[in-house]
Amino acid sequence: MPCLPASAILHADERGKLLTPAMIDVKEATEKAKEYLNSFFPEVERIQLEEVELTNDKAHWFITLSYEGVSNSVASSLLVGKSVRYKIFKLDAESGEVLSMKIRDIK
Repeated sequence: MPCLPASAILHADERGKLLTPAMIDVKEATEKAKEYLNSFFPEVERIQLEEVELTNDKAHWFITLSYEGVSNSVASSLLVGKSVRYKIFKLDAESGEVLSMKIRDIK
């Protein structure tokens, strides 16, 4: 018999209704994304929530954050100073683990 992870086991309430494994809520997903961003870029400022999405199968959260950062180019830094950047995070909706962090281009 195959061994299933504990998170795959379903439980029933007192009336026999099946309960799905616990899922993190949007606030918790957002905090985990912010913590992850800060762990790689501790100098960023003014982190803001921009977008949230829970996939149809409720398996993943997509969280888009904006933040201020110093421009990579010297010329831009002198002319503009800080620029707003965006990152999109994919999180496991059950565990809250950040699975990816990508650049989000706003056009």
